[in-house]
Amino acid sequence: MDVPLPHLDRPFDYLVPAGLAADAVPGVRVKVRFAGQLVDGWLLERVDASAHGGRLAYLEKVVSAEPVLAAEVARLARAVADRYAGNLADVLRLAVPPRHARVEKEPRTAPEPPVADPTVPVPGGGAAARRRAVPDPRGWRDYPAGPAYLTALADGRAPRAVWSALAGEDWAARYADAVAATLAGGRGALVVVADARDLDRLDAALTALLGPGRHVTLSAALGPARRYRAFLAVRRGDVPVVIGTRAAMFAPVDRLGLVAIWDDGDDLHAEPRAPYPHAREVLLTRARLGEAAALVGGWTRTAEGQLLVETGWAREVVADRATLRARTPAIAPTGDDPQLARDPGAATARLPSLAWTTARDTLRADAPVLVQVPRRGYLPSVSCADCRTPARCPHCAGPLALRAADAPPACRWCGRVAAAYACPQCGGRRLRAAVTGARRTAEELGRAFPGVPVRTSGRDEVLTDVPAGASLVVATPGAEPVAEGGYGAVLLLDSWALLTRADLRAGEETLRRWLSAAALARPAPAGGKVVVVADGALAPVQALLRWDPGWFAARELAERRELGFPPAVKMASVTGGADAVADLLAQARLPDGAEVLGPVPADQDRERMLVRVPRSRAAALAEALHTAAGVRSARRAADPVRLQVDPLSLF
Repeated sequence: MDVPLPHLDRPFDYLVPAGLAADAVPGVRVKVRFAGQLVDGWLLERVDASAHGGRLAYLEKVVSAEPVLAAEVARLARAVADRYAGNLADVLRLAVPPRHARVEKEPRTAPEPPVADPTVPVPGGGAAARRRAVPDPRGWRDYPAGPAYLTALADGRAPRAVWSALAGEDWAARYADAVAATLAGGRGALVVVADARDLDRLDAALTALLGPGRHVTLSAALGPARRYRAFLAVRRGDVPVVIGTRAAMFAPVDRLGLVAIWDDGDDLHAEPRAPYPHAREVLLTRARLGEAAALVGGWTRTAEGQLLVETGWAREVVADRATLRARTPAIAPTGDDPQLARDPGAATARLPSLAWTTARDTLRADAPVLVQVPRRGYLPSVSCADCRTPARCPHCAGPLALRAADAPPACRWCGRVAAAYACPQCGGRRLRAAVTGARRTAEELGRAFPGVPVRTSGRDEVLTDVPAGASLVVATPGAEPVAEGGYGAVLLLDSWALLTRADLRAGEETLRRWLSAAALARPAPAGGKVVVVADGALAPVQALLRWDPGWFAARELAERRELGFPPAVKMASVTGGADAVADLLAQARLPDGAEVLGPVPADQDRERMLVRVPRSRAAALAEALHTAAGVRSARRAADPVRLQVDPLSLF
């Protein structure tokens, strides 16, 4: 039943009246009478007899005869709910989009016939001759294990890989190759990406390789009708391939043979609604339950991906060092000893001479330059020009910012304008930049390189591509457009803003953002250059210089094992009022070896406690927390408590 109460998180038995018997099949939406109210529900199974000894009520209504909940998805939803200490009803709300009655009544169109897949003949006789032709590996040949991975997919096996892409790689085409190989093996595929831009690239690659009508896209941005229409096409088996954002991770693909995710370190893959599942973990659970292949790829590698490799659950697919050196653009830091000897001010300058001369020479060569800036806006943080005290709002103590050169300071929290601001420490009224945003950076570069077009790409307007020719593109992380022929130079500024964040994943996220931008530079033979304004001795910088995300991920995972942080251990956060958190933990029968850490302040006058257990105790921890939440739910406790297993942020 669609009732978000933990103590009611179990199936209930109902009688099926004779008039509804034909439509009441597993997977349909129904309405039942519960506690005197009519509630929505799902018909999970039909059985001849019930183990319930009491009197059973009848189904009130079959909402639709369309069996939208597949048995495989129902089993997956239960596993995800158990893993994240959540309710099945919450997971099903994520798995099945809301019903659109008009779409259900539309005439069903015949599926498109498959086009000829790009294949190469299979040599030899016997079993090899009877096997279906293997799709052409194309770009996968740059990775020693790549062709073998595609062959295993075409054979109907379930290989599992963690892929680190080369600089300049057409990752969408490689994923399309993997999907084509899966289809050659007679099975379906599901690919999840982080955002709409990646989805558009993958959509174009699959259309070019497979032809139209062989796949659908699933995304919350489609709108109710289009999303439900695409969902029904998948559920009815009309299309064998689904691509989408995290909304697609539960897509009911028929004969699922491959689950894949691109850039699993992007925080957009984490669902913000209860029980807060991560798309990577949902897909890996699908691979385990359905014996499907898995592909976890990206420019970088997360600690979770490294754990898959080190435990033997997956194999790494990487290029050899010779290919890596041939493809990687020239990368240089500004904070190493040789650069500091040439330019002593490079340690403190925002745009050291190396970065400036690289941009100048690239623009003279009529090539575009990408400048990555971690912060959006104009001056998102300001301070007193006299005593350097951070400028705060007099009303709510929020940080003050400047939205334009001629704009008065305004609060980023409450929006109030502080035109008459005076520093509470020294009384000064002049402000200076504490953090420089993308728009201010574009303004400064426009003055430094007059006559050169300057484009910005960020939250307000995200560019998809830029034409060839001299231009400056200032972008925030994740909004970098693709340049025709690649960028001649990529400048990575304000590295301190990424590396000094109070976050367990600060180094990992910094490297992910740097590699994503550096991958857009022209490859080494074409003279592409990358300049990172940072000390060359830092571990993320070293990994960037060698284009070796696997080394950094192994280092990161080893440090987390030593310190007892995820993914080396399992953690859950309990957030709420102090009394509510204490009450839930008192009710929870935590497994042996559990450590309770905290409390630490959370938002809205709440507090947060962390519970840490070994990975082998993860299921016991989730069960204990869910049971304790059920006890509070049965008592009708007033104060809510939020449970998160494997939260992205621990601080």
